[in-house]
Amino acid sequence: MEPQTPPADPAPAHPPLADLAVEPLPTAEHDADLAAHYQRLREAHGPVAPVDVLGVPAWLVIGYPQVLEVLRDSRGVWSKRLDSWRARAEGRVPAGWPLLPAFEVDCSVFRDGGESTRLRTAWSAGLQPFQERTRPQARALEAAVRGYADDLITALAEGGPAGTADLAAQYARPLPLMVINRLLGFSTERGEELLVDMWRLLDAGPDAGEAAGRLAAAVAQVCARKREEPGEDLPSTMLAAAPDLTVAELTSEMVMLIGLIGDHTATLICGTAAEMIMGGGGLAGGMIPEAVNRAAIAAPPMANLTFRWPRADVRLGRYTIAAGDPVMLSPAAAHTDPAFTGGRAPDAIYSSRAHLAWGAGPHACLGRDLATTITTIAVERLSERFAELAPAVRPEELEWRSSPLMRGLRSLPVHYRLSAARPLSPSRPEPEAAAEPEQSTSLARRFLRALRLAR
Repeated sequence: MEPQTPPADPAPAHPPLADLAVEPLPTAEHDADLAAHYQRLREAHGPVAPVDVLGVPAWLVIGYPQVLEVLRDSRGVWSKRLDSWRARAEGRVPAGWPLLPAFEVDCSVFRDGGESTRLRTAWSAGLQPFQERTRPQARALEAAVRGYADDLITALAEGGPAGTADLAAQYARPLPLMVINRLLGFSTERGEELLVDMWRLLDAGPDAGEAAGRLAAAVAQVCARKREEPGEDLPSTMLAAAPDLTVAELTSEMVMLIGLIGDHTATLICGTAAEMIMGGGGLAGGMIPEAVNRAAIAAPPMANLTFRWPRADVRLGRYTIAAGDPVMLSPAAAHTDPAFTGGRAPDAIYSSRAHLAWGAGPHACLGRDLATTITTIAVERLSERFAELAPAVRPEELEWRSSPLMRGLRSLPVHYRLSAARPLSPSRPEPEAAAEPEQSTSLARRFLRALRLAR
């Protein structure tokens, strides 16, 4: 593995980033064929390429060893703090840069050192009851996910036992939002309104700003109330684990949760379903856990990670990265690197637990098990409720979302045929343990109806 090394001579052997010819990101080529795009960049620049991210120059790290090395940051070279960005401090980042609002969220993603450790410790303890499958909160959550999944499947199949549906819009995207609604402890009376606002926020459309404001206010209200009236929800478990968390800190972390679960998990559900349906292997239950892993390799929900900045000049690949230069790590590109694929074709079906879809090192994803469990249950219910799911378009006709950070299917059209019966999953709890999620039927229908009206 080629390590990152401080340059022997601090003066770069090439022009500074701002003066280099940069590759735009994203491009039509990027959206159409990731592997070909990254191969071209690799041939031209090696494991690190200068790119233009919606008008802001940055370094894109596309080599697997280099991405892993920066993620691990064993020598403390890299900062996640926004005030480390030299161009921003000098006023050279446009105020209207589209990604700036996401980068300016004051949450654990953009913290380092003791601040990061404190917030991540609270996250780890808060998530534990929902991720350890022997815990009652985890069992109740899994039952709720199955209930939400069944209600959404029933709704999308209302036209009859056979038909056509969009698994992205009608299933993969709504399901995680309903899970978030439960995790945050939102009241069921306002559930559908908040779910629609989550959808608007993640869609990043013209009304996203107003939706974000309403959501932030609602989340702050819930977080303040949970300090006095704790419940069986994530804000309450985090406060119990870290009583020194302020309402403002907890609110920022919970707003971040909406993006992480709402966008990442929805993308992984859709990607896993596509992996199995488009690949012709069907949705056989025993294959689902491995299909989740393969989908994370083939199309990591977060194709490129938010910026990091070196604290001092550092050599990476063929370039010297100046202190304060923005660096974007690309798990999607790293997964096409021959150093990771072993020389196999990037689109070959292979499995590896060494993939970087969940990150690594001090900022690795703490909710990996939760997202994987939600995804697995979601695809299991598709397998159990449908006798047949077949692609309604050819693989090359699938539409992908264009974003410098996220990559996922915009839609997944399928032809379906329901099973004659509505079987329970073998791992579904006994009826009394699953009784609460039955309330999800009305929420699912209200949410989908409100979403149609909002459009």
